[in-house]
Amino acid sequence: MTDPQIALLMLGLFIAIVFLGFPIAFTLMAMGIFFGYYAYYEPDRMWRAYNRLGEDADWFTQTGLWIDGFFNNRIFDLFINQSYTVMSNEVLTAIPLFLFMGYIVERANIVDKLFGTLAIATRNVPGSMGVAALLTCALFATATGIVGAVVTLMGLLALPQMLKARYDKSFASGIICAGGTLGILIPPSIMLIVYAASSGVSIVRLYAGAMLPGMTLVALYLLYIIVRSILNPKLAPRPTEEELPSVSRSRLFVMMLTSFFPLAVLILAVLGSILFGLATPTEAAAIGSLGGMLLALAYRQLTFQRLRESVYLTVRTTAMVCWLFIGSYTFSAVFSYLGGETVIAEFVKSLDMEPWQFLIMAQIIIFILGWPLEWSEIIIIFVPIFLPLLPVFGIDPLFFGVLVALNLQTSFLTPPMAMSAYYLKGIAPPSIKLTEIFAGVLPYLGMVFISMAMMYLFPQIVFSLPEAFYGASTR
Repeated sequence: MTDPQIALLMLGLFIAIVFLGFPIAFTLMAMGIFFGYYAYYEPDRMWRAYNRLGEDADWFTQTGLWIDGFFNNRIFDLFINQSYTVMSNEVLTAIPLFLFMGYIVERANIVDKLFGTLAIATRNVPGSMGVAALLTCALFATATGIVGAVVTLMGLLALPQMLKARYDKSFASGIICAGGTLGILIPPSIMLIVYAASSGVSIVRLYAGAMLPGMTLVALYLLYIIVRSILNPKLAPRPTEEELPSVSRSRLFVMMLTSFFPLAVLILAVLGSILFGLATPTEAAAIGSLGGMLLALAYRQLTFQRLRESVYLTVRTTAMVCWLFIGSYTFSAVFSYLGGETVIAEFVKSLDMEPWQFLIMAQIIIFILGWPLEWSEIIIIFVPIFLPLLPVFGIDPLFFGVLVALNLQTSFLTPPMAMSAYYLKGIAPPSIKLTEIFAGVLPYLGMVFISMAMMYLFPQIVFSLPEAFYGASTR
């Protein structure tokens, strides 16, 4: 077999092993080292020391030299260098800080007060509890960026209240599942940080580029909830005074001041300091972490137990991302060295596609990969395969990254592997069937596709803010 054929075999084996359920990060590292050992195999280098010594050496010395010779392969040097590269990456340093901010805010019990306040503030809007639930999801998802945490917590807080208010089970479930995924698109998104580290795109430009698409998707979700509630009031009946009491404007202002404004100010301070160049993403994330702790302290929720849980979850999630990067960097380096990227690039070029055809093909592949894989594996492993092809088709990597972030909303919403639906089912009342959750989620898939089409037809949705803040794009 030729080296490019071995590279394709390497990719095929990796996909097969992942589908069997093996851990992705360690599979990447194992495959990279195994095939890298073949790729960088140099007999003269490996056994030079042993041959110089001769056969008259004692057994212990010979064994040591055999072991030393076995590990005298450049793949181990590559693995060590890639590990150091990941640990010293300044962009990735922001990940644990943003994660800690999210976990500490999650445990400060702010969300229940936030949902209650927004539900009262929007009580005269059709589908008021659904609107409040989606806005709470969007704000909380922005603060955490952790889909499972948002869907689970909102399922515990908002779903029972919507069901008590006679909301349709499928309609209510779809709102929470769709709203919970927004954190991987709306800055400060962990996913965008990972894409920036993989692609070399400026994270501040990426954050600016994702703002309007994120707000557009939220607006489409809200429009859907309100229109469906108007067309079919049985889906979301107007709340009674017992279910949702009206309050005076002064009382509502006090409620907003103690629930909505603190979290909104924290998020705006973090994003504003990044977008206006007042702080790097890492510095802004540190500010956010401190702000989250102060917020939890103000709500009298900063206990040692909650702090310990937040630190533990932050370390665990950060370790997962770091190992994924190390494995991916090692795997992709060997894959490229064997000629795998060249084969794929030449194959795609031979198809003689237009840029829009390439974009559709890439997004369909990412959409399909979203069924069995998490967004982190897709961004770190598979998206870099497309990145070298972007200049060929004249596609800006910033635009491509935001489009991928939109697409990855579907990885949590597409049956039968819609993870947000499974998160919700795990804590929902037994009366709610998984098929009902799937049915409620499907309309939001359509709105994601509409958002992607709007981005392609009107690319200034992506480029207007980066160009306004940081000058013309290099596309």
